[in-house]
Amino acid sequence: MLQIKVFTFNPFYENTYILYDETNKAVIVDPGCYEREEREELMDFIRKEHLQVTELVNTHCHIDHVLGNEFVKTTFKVPLSIHQKEVAVLKSVQAYAPSYGFAGYQASEPDQFLDPGKVLQVGNEQLKILYVPGHSPGHVVFYHAESKTCIAGDTLFQGSIGRTDLPGGDHGTLLNAIKSVLFTLPEDTIVFPGHGPETSIGAEKEYNPFVGKRAGLR
Repeated sequence: MLQIKVFTFNPFYENTYILYDETNKAVIVDPGCYEREEREELMDFIRKEHLQVTELVNTHCHIDHVLGNEFVKTTFKVPLSIHQKEVAVLKSVQAYAPSYGFAGYQASEPDQFLDPGKVLQVGNEQLKILYVPGHSPGHVVFYHAESKTCIAGDTLFQGSIGRTDLPGGDHGTLLNAIKSVLFTLPEDTIVFPGHGPETSIGAEKEYNPFVGKRAGLR
């Protein structure tokens, strides 16, 4: 059975996820841990649960989601997987990280690419890789059909959507991707976003002011 542990890290209050199952194999999604205390919190949980980290993945590569990439890669000696369209996004972080207050940011290189339609393996569990661009050009999400859970990054939030005013973002593309991809998932699917609390597909289809039934009433 898929287990999901969430941590909230860095000044952007970014949600970092550890996915694992009864085999104790684990995948880390979007490590935002930058400060030593944040990294120790992540490590303490992994040691406590006796987890074996097998892979590191990014839903997308904005700074708040990749601050701990190199730490995770080197600590656990695991590959970093991103969508190919996120390569330039990831490379750009090193240039602007100091201006955001992250002078100690360590750049990381992707080792392999995530292919939409294929699966992310977490122990015995498989999460389908879905392509949901708009917030960034190569944004992906991970959907676990058995538990009806979706690790959604910065696509869909409780009562909101990802911002699209950053380089590579496109508002219309994001709206279309949410409606054509995420909103085809079962309504009781739980959405674990990149920031903020969990929500559900059904709730956002009904009430989300950007893409829900009431969007025209804003």
